[in-house]
Amino acid sequence: MDTKGRVLSDKCIADEVPFGIPESWAWARFSEVIGIAARLVDPLKYQDFPHIAPDNIQKGTGKLLFCHSVKADEVKSANHLFSAGQILYSKIRPALRKAVIAPFDGLCSADMYPLNTKLQPEYVLTVLLSNFFTEETLKGDTRVKMPKTNQKSLNVILVPVPPLAEQRRIVERVNELMPLVEEYGELEDAREELDAALPGRLRKSVLQLAVQGGLVPQDPADEPAGVLLERIRGQRRQLVAEGEMKAPKGGESIIFAGSDGRRYEKRVDARGRESEPVCIEDEIPFEIPESWEWARLESVTTYIQRGKSPKYSTVEKYPVIAQKCNQWSGFSVEKARFIDPATVSKYADERILKDGDLLWNSTGLGTLGRMAVYDSAKNRYGWAVADSHVTVIRTREDWLDHRFAFAYFAGPSVQSEIEDQASGSTKQKELAQETVRNYLIPVPPLAEQRRIVYEVDWLFKILV
Repeated sequence: MDTKGRVLSDKCIADEVPFGIPESWAWARFSEVIGIAARLVDPLKYQDFPHIAPDNIQKGTGKLLFCHSVKADEVKSANHLFSAGQILYSKIRPALRKAVIAPFDGLCSADMYPLNTKLQPEYVLTVLLSNFFTEETLKGDTRVKMPKTNQKSLNVILVPVPPLAEQRRIVERVNELMPLVEEYGELEDAREELDAALPGRLRKSVLQLAVQGGLVPQDPADEPAGVLLERIRGQRRQLVAEGEMKAPKGGESIIFAGSDGRRYEKRVDARGRESEPVCIEDEIPFEIPESWEWARLESVTTYIQRGKSPKYSTVEKYPVIAQKCNQWSGFSVEKARFIDPATVSKYADERILKDGDLLWNSTGLGTLGRMAVYDSAKNRYGWAVADSHVTVIRTREDWLDHRFAFAYFAGPSVQSEIEDQASGSTKQKELAQETVRNYLIPVPPLAEQRRIVYEVDWLFKILV
């Protein structure tokens, strides 16, 4: 239809109409009822003007979060002048649904259209924020990362137009319902956040249950952990005598329950001399089954040692495992640096990593306490050592299953207190080697350790 009201063409658009509307309503093209009033201005004339950009508008609500005044030299020439009462509509990333009715005169960024309308502005804002309008603006836009609508595509979008009085009633009803919608949105966001966090929380719960003896039932037929620890102490004495390992400083630790039900610790040196028992009840983090025992980590391992910081090389042959190689999801050699081949001979055989070694991040913030299990199958170089920020913990599988130890140190009882037990400043924390050696660890019967590990693996597969 031209300006004189003459019909120039008559075309069926039934396939364009997105949904049915009441008989008293009508469909109109965007350009018929909404006009884009973008006008470039010289910023030198508008110093200290309020400035609005898409980032100033809350997505999907039509609310202005904040704005700031700008100096002339801060405003680009591509900014538009707008007036109070105009609708500001973001033409970038329409899915974010950013639009607002301007509460004052000002400038808006080139990423926004100032709009005039013959309809109720609040009703138009409701249309612009609707899913239907967003879907229409995205049609045909092939830019995935930064979709952007333009004036030509906007002008042909069909807009439902109710009678003016009904527009006002719609706006009133929307205003009544929006607080409920926002409340629902907050609850939905909280639910999604909970859903995202739930697998991680469940994993922590599984680990804590596992190391407290609640994941699998105890079997009276299992050899008690006390017998296991006595055998370990005998084998450790033999290894010390053969020079295969060093004697523990201060003697071998023995933890036992006193007649008063509290835990005590004594030390026994190489000659069998015992120290006076000391009550350590305040160190015990939680209760364990009767068939289990508490032990110092050093008492059930063969090797606890911080790595060394070597002379590095660009020759990719001898990798050094650093903190970034240790992720809760597993060990990776891909981020490792490499030792100068000329210095490799200086590394004692005991420093070369072995399958099942626990690699514990011992310095830093954020990565402190993170642990991985060394797996030679993931190391195509066939050789690796740890750097000085990683403590290597090695045990024998007939003493302490390394997978059970990993479950304990990955669990909340250790991780929640890891920084409190570390020394250093707020910028750099460190788990001293002596602290690691003296960590208390619950020791179940060996058969139960393996049942626990099997159950944890099975449950984690379900929680993926």
